[in-house]
Amino acid sequence: MARTYVLEDDHFHDQCGVFGVFGPDEAANLTYLGLHSLQHRGQEACGIATSNGDQLFVHRGLGLVQDVFNAEVIERLPGSRAIGHVRYSTAGGSHIKNAQPLAVDSVHGSLAVAHNGNLTNYDALRRELEELGSIFTSSSDTEVFVHLIARSRQPTMVDRVADALARVEGAYSLVFLSAEQLVAVRDPHGFRPLCLGTVGDGHVVASEPSAFGLIGGEYVRDVKPGEMLVVDSFGLRSLFPFAGDRPRHSCIFEHIYFARPDAHFDGISVYAARKRMGAVLAEEQPVDADVVIPVPDSGVAAALGFSERTGIPFELGLIRSHYVGRTFIEPSQSIRHFGVRLKLHPVTSVLQGKRVAVVDDSIVRGTTSRKIVRMVRDAGAKEVHLRISSPPTAWPCFYGIDTPNRRELIASQHSAEEVAGYVTADSLGYLSVPGLHRAVHGDASPVGYCDACFSGNYPIAVNAPREDGKRQLPLVGV
Repeated sequence: MARTYVLEDDHFHDQCGVFGVFGPDEAANLTYLGLHSLQHRGQEACGIATSNGDQLFVHRGLGLVQDVFNAEVIERLPGSRAIGHVRYSTAGGSHIKNAQPLAVDSVHGSLAVAHNGNLTNYDALRRELEELGSIFTSSSDTEVFVHLIARSRQPTMVDRVADALARVEGAYSLVFLSAEQLVAVRDPHGFRPLCLGTVGDGHVVASEPSAFGLIGGEYVRDVKPGEMLVVDSFGLRSLFPFAGDRPRHSCIFEHIYFARPDAHFDGISVYAARKRMGAVLAEEQPVDADVVIPVPDSGVAAALGFSERTGIPFELGLIRSHYVGRTFIEPSQSIRHFGVRLKLHPVTSVLQGKRVAVVDDSIVRGTTSRKIVRMVRDAGAKEVHLRISSPPTAWPCFYGIDTPNRRELIASQHSAEEVAGYVTADSLGYLSVPGLHRAVHGDASPVGYCDACFSGNYPIAVNAPREDGKRQLPLVGV
């Protein structure tokens, strides 16, 4: 009997992407296109809120942007200002009630908000607000902002937002929309990215500058950590509502996997950084091989850098299918490595009889890596050597990345040699933490970046238990 198969994706996931635009007549349509460019940041749910200057209009749904929105829906979202959101669940489950933007009516008027990140003091704030009488309708930490703003006694919307931000801790890039104003803010540590651009005479903000190209916009700059941008009929204002300077801790995993390769943050090209990761990996973890192949698509740039530094030829030994959704009907008879074969197809002529270096961006649980290594070996490879262009991911993230408990992270309990045995590779090598920082910004010092998922050095307090329980994995030889 055929059954529904949920497609595996053994990667860390950035939880969300946000977008906002103020000025153009087709704000909803531009937001739709912007969210399409940010789809890689979240595929579980999406939404758009617009304003015509008098009231807000909202549409949200589960699924991809192109499935949730069509011309008829866009027609019902009038106005020259809008915010949008794509979601991959972190705090809160995958449910329509957690889809964003969240929109509410209060004594201060209507307000919609979209959030990328995680609040580390969410539980404490929610308990406090519930004791004061607030009623929550979702399990998303984003709703905390709504209640804090609604309870604020500050005179203006901007002041109420700043008042709420003074209470929260953690990682956030936010876009707020009232009937008259668009407000965008990045947390004072800069964990999650946010960029400013222009489109015609209007202003646009997005999680990545790649969202500007499709709408004919132009990238201006990154929003600074701790900066609040206010856009209304008077133009654009930049405010800094947080007292004191805070150390910067931008998420380094944006450069490894989350961002599109054509993105750039703080003047650093993501594509170039990934190539440098591959080059430094080749220096730190050399291998005798006949061919270098990437795990597409995320391993391509690093594999190119690895190949250039070693002189080992680069080939596409695995071809990715771009027509596979999140679910599929599995045939009744078992097919070996069915889930991975839906996404990846080996090129036998490249692999047969070769010593193969397989380059990927990360290993989380190891389950997918194990299937990929076996697929390459089944295609005739003589040896399979796995090289990872990031350090061992041994700690969970509490700043907006969807990560397993620590006991589910294979590198938290096992050495590289043990993981190599589990994934059935002849060898396994990771990029070092100093090597990663050197590849990203030319300095082995971690100043300016958060690497807690590799180092366990959490830059701000986390009000959540760390999962340190051990689980014995079956270690299988080649």
